[in-house]
Amino acid sequence: MDIKQIAIDGTAGAGKSTLAQHLADQLGYLYIDTGAMYRAVTWLAITKDVDLQNASKLASLARHASITISRPHIHDGRQQTVLINGYDATWDIVDHRVSRSVASVSRHAEVRTILIARQRAIARKERVVMVGRDIGTVVLPEAELKLFLDASPEVRALRRYQEMLKRSGSPHGVGCRFDEVLRDVIHRDEMDRSNMKPAEDATIINTDQLDALQVLDYVSKIIEDRAACEEVVANQRTGSMSRVVV
Repeated sequence: MDIKQIAIDGTAGAGKSTLAQHLADQLGYLYIDTGAMYRAVTWLAITKDVDLQNASKLASLARHASITISRPHIHDGRQQTVLINGYDATWDIVDHRVSRSVASVSRHAEVRTILIARQRAIARKERVVMVGRDIGTVVLPEAELKLFLDASPEVRALRRYQEMLKRSGSPHGVGCRFDEVLRDVIHRDEMDRSNMKPAEDATIINTDQLDALQVLDYVSKIIEDRAACEEVVANQRTGSMSRVVV
């Protein structure tokens, strides 16, 4: 079976985006972080002072916003470049204010309907590695490979905090404390709980004790083993057909 769509789901900070980016680079697929789309709408709502409980106004923002996700064109540690109406908002959308509010925005059905339609349209045109919360269960239920990454809240919060420290270059420039980041992670988990379930046919990977390269190696082995099995089956079928013809 040719793998055209790879769906990667899981909790915030479990390593989904890093795995998706590396896997997309390795396979030559398009990397799509659907969470960036929800963060983009959230950032727009915050900057325009839109009520995060107003589903219709949020849906209007999502419908009319130009959100472009592409490979990084600036070497500043980013995994992708996110343009919102032409503005480079790559780092703005990972601000802790956005992280604290994005779950409130993404739970609105009207917003989800608009963004899911965009995500599916991309996957119909390209071979994709798509990452999010419900890719394997809702967005791309027919994806040939489904993965679900998880890690403890403490490990995920520490990873996010260290990333923020690295970006700021100083413990005093990060803008928040570790306990605030941990609280945000736990709050996000609670808000996302209904959408954060692995597909029945997903491979579940706990990344508490694994670094990014180890996770990539593990998933690459899954893909290689699947390809090898399919090759064996194809050869067996060819052999059977040859014997029938003879």
